[in-house]
Amino acid sequence: METTATTGQLEEALERVHATGPERLGRLTNHAPMVVEALAAHGQAGAVHRWLDLYRDKFEDFPDRVAPVTDANWPAALGDPRRAADWIDHFSRTLAERPWRGVLAEWWPRLLPGMYGGSTHPVIRAGHAVRTLESGENAPRRTELAHALGYWAARHHPVSGITTLPGAPTAAASLNAVPAIAEGPQGFPARLAAVHQLPLWAGEVTDPDTARERLTELVRAATHRYATHGHGEETMLVHAATAPNAVLRTLDSLPRELWAPSLHAAWTASAAVTALYAPATPVAYRPPARLTAEEVLEQALAHGDEHVIKLTDTAMDVGDEQALAAARRAIELSEPLV
Repeated sequence: METTATTGQLEEALERVHATGPERLGRLTNHAPMVVEALAAHGQAGAVHRWLDLYRDKFEDFPDRVAPVTDANWPAALGDPRRAADWIDHFSRTLAERPWRGVLAEWWPRLLPGMYGGSTHPVIRAGHAVRTLESGENAPRRTELAHALGYWAARHHPVSGITTLPGAPTAAASLNAVPAIAEGPQGFPARLAAVHQLPLWAGEVTDPDTARERLTELVRAATHRYATHGHGEETMLVHAATAPNAVLRTLDSLPRELWAPSLHAAWTASAAVTALYAPATPVAYRPPARLTAEEVLEQALAHGDEHVIKLTDTAMDVGDEQALAAARRAIELSEPLV
């Protein structure tokens, strides 16, 4: 069903972004589609083109096509970043022919084991795409889901060989129990390969409603933790919260039998990012002033950094004072977009 639920700024922004590639410099993610969706979701649709004008130097052309991805040959193309355009074409065709929730339900369990590729950005982009489709369906929003799923398929990267350690009863305590990797490898893929041990948390959960509760707990814990640990790596530690939140906001669009597997994958992602970048010790943090969520969003938009805006979006989902403090911390730690 088509909708005109917005005044068109989001749709225009998405069409502008869809002419560009999902990455730049061969490895850095194009954050524009996630940011413009977050701004529109929080009543800032009028700002999306101004923000895109600031970000436009980070755009690259849409990548070249290699060969079509089909229902027969897709396993061979999975995880091949050279095939990003082919995957986006595949999902564009599929979503033009079938309802988007059915496509999502078919591909989610195929893609979920590889949500760690692209520094978790593909699943985050998918979560933003699903949220905007749930608020109203139209062609640019369906196209955005095609780009998100295509990027995810191209960057699909499972993790393996991880030994489970005893976890703690809560998500917060289990994140505190994550052992940091030794210094050495640089770049997300190399550092991810160095993760060999993670605590097991919520591994026994199979009930869908319990999975939602635990996932909500994880998002809250990871968001809160950024306020005291974000100085370890102000950009990458954002994903410890935004990746599981992307999964959480997708649950209602998925069959319930996929909720528990989604929780387990989200925990591994959040814990792995924590292992890669968390500092040895936390620091106490108290924001300089108490602000409303809307005021924090205004500060994040004025700052402009894409990760700051996305963490603020997640903090607003969590909705408590400590989450907003985490967003304020990101604003202080991060370089503004100029």
